[in-house]
Amino acid sequence: MEGVVSVIPNHILKLHTTRSWDFMGFSNGTVGGSKEGEIIVALLDTGIWPESESFNDEGFGSPPSKWNGTCQGANFTCNNKLIGARYYNSDGDYDISDFKSPRDSLGHGTHTASTAAGREVDGASYFGLAKGTARGAVPNARIAVYKVCWYYGCALADIFAAFDDAIADGVDIISVSLGADWPLEYFEDPIAIGSFHAMKYGILTSSSAGNSGPFPVTVSNYAPWMLTVAASSIDRKFVAQVVLGNGQVYTGLSVNSFELNGTTFPLIWGGDAANVSAGYSSDISRYCIPDTLNSYKIKGKIVLCDILWDGSGVLLADGVGTIMADLITDFAFNYPNPLATILFSETWKDVMAPNVVSFSSRGPNPISPDILKPDITAPGVDILAAWSPVAPPSIYYLDTRSVDYNIISGTSMSCPHASGAAAYVKAAHPDWSPAAVKSALMTTAHVMDPRKHKDLEFAYGSGHINPLKATDPGLVYDASEADYISFLCKQGYDTSTLRLVTGDDSVCNSTQPGRAWDLNYPSFSLAVEDGNQIMGVFTRTVTNVGSPNSTYSAWVYMPTILNVTVEPSVISFSAIGEKKSFTVKVYGPMIWQQPIMSGAIWWTDGVHEVRSPLVVYTVLPGGAYSSYSMSDKKPVFKGSSIYHKNGILGNN
Repeated sequence: MEGVVSVIPNHILKLHTTRSWDFMGFSNGTVGGSKEGEIIVALLDTGIWPESESFNDEGFGSPPSKWNGTCQGANFTCNNKLIGARYYNSDGDYDISDFKSPRDSLGHGTHTASTAAGREVDGASYFGLAKGTARGAVPNARIAVYKVCWYYGCALADIFAAFDDAIADGVDIISVSLGADWPLEYFEDPIAIGSFHAMKYGILTSSSAGNSGPFPVTVSNYAPWMLTVAASSIDRKFVAQVVLGNGQVYTGLSVNSFELNGTTFPLIWGGDAANVSAGYSSDISRYCIPDTLNSYKIKGKIVLCDILWDGSGVLLADGVGTIMADLITDFAFNYPNPLATILFSETWKDVMAPNVVSFSSRGPNPISPDILKPDITAPGVDILAAWSPVAPPSIYYLDTRSVDYNIISGTSMSCPHASGAAAYVKAAHPDWSPAAVKSALMTTAHVMDPRKHKDLEFAYGSGHINPLKATDPGLVYDASEADYISFLCKQGYDTSTLRLVTGDDSVCNSTQPGRAWDLNYPSFSLAVEDGNQIMGVFTRTVTNVGSPNSTYSAWVYMPTILNVTVEPSVISFSAIGEKKSFTVKVYGPMIWQQPIMSGAIWWTDGVHEVRSPLVVYTVLPGGAYSSYSMSDKKPVFKGSSIYHKNGILGNN
């Protein structure tokens, strides 16, 4: 049909499921409530619970004049804080638990919205744990929600439509805590395409890196025009203690909201309670998976399990509690009639924070090796935020308790932290481009400790977000739509495939496929094919956003194997907005099977420190240029999404 840009399988994507702001030194912003109030944060997620105190609009004025959105759905009311809400279900596939409105039945969207821009709520807690003030990064900003995720997942067609509406509605930041479990080419990736269109209209998309770590090359949402966020810990952790009948006490990480009041119960190993009638043996029941346990033996006991699970198998078999550990095995096996109790969780200080958590997806970039991903890390472990009271308050889906605030973990939680930080920078600098906001967050990030992360920047990118510092970065690496088009052409796209992403009349002309070393990115990534010499020449341009008259000097920290030069090594500015270019040359010996090694380049004027990581690693022959091929993959999809220049036409 005339105007149809592409037809793509309607993939089903997954959700990447507050002390945190204080932890990063962001107890109170300095931009001001009136400027924050002009910012609209959009969230593509599971919807929202509008009655939550985190979205109360007391003291809020009317929405910004740029707002063009709407509030959709029955029995759902927006206000001057939650100014818009839409929902999308192109397949018409509803679970009995789903609301046919923007109302959230899963809790995920409510949690992410309040983390990014929820207002301050005193006395929030999860059954008394983490009690304090819950708030988002920009508590005075407005929220617009676009419900694209349901019980079954998040459909590509709905994500496309939500991006279109969010752009037209006039939002400033788009937060997307979802993604695919497999690499997609940019022209097949709804988040890459949607965020590209958002970028064209001055909107930065902040996205989660995924929860497939610690395995390499698992990072999702890797397009260079979006911000990709890993998950790390904060200086608070929740622990529970197990007290054995012999007096020994063991401590483990656990958010335990059940009180046994010190009462001891018989302790049994799951392997000694196999559900034989259902055909299970000790080899299976030891893992305590649902239906594998003998309820006659389990009832009234604490069960020792040999794998991390949600505990539902023990609960379904009428057990009292679950212990997932190796240390207690000897006691359970060797003591006659072993007893134990589990204590209510308590809060401890984690002096080792921040650490990138194991589940956070790792780089390198599966599609564009010369673009370092993830970009940054943010708090994503044990985050307290608002919750849907009809959603289960634990990982067990049949948990019937109800809470207004919940503690959960994931890159889905780190993403809205970065989205809120981006909104804060945008409030301070409303005329900055998406690339400038992203650059400010990356170049001012707290430096992570490489001794605690063998994956280095493949785990944490440029470092840990620092919202206060990001409003005054000194210099920014800006980029435009034309820069990203040039990047795609060098990635091997021709005019036909390019337009599948841009949706317009862009062309690749005579651009030859090559490396992405000249994309004006705030970090440097050099993929070296096995057996080749280390060699890369990067060109960059920085824009002065600090002092009008300033001089910056380059400082380089690199492994001894690398020879890195910056030319020129001194750059001077005489006006805000002035641009200066420089070249980074990287040389070294031939390498094979080299894990990531990294250093950094700083520009400093004595006031600002503009830091960019530089990583070098090896790939298989041909891997430095080629992108991922989907030819041997069979993604799950329902129908086909037809992407029109002006939005979604329909669904087959």
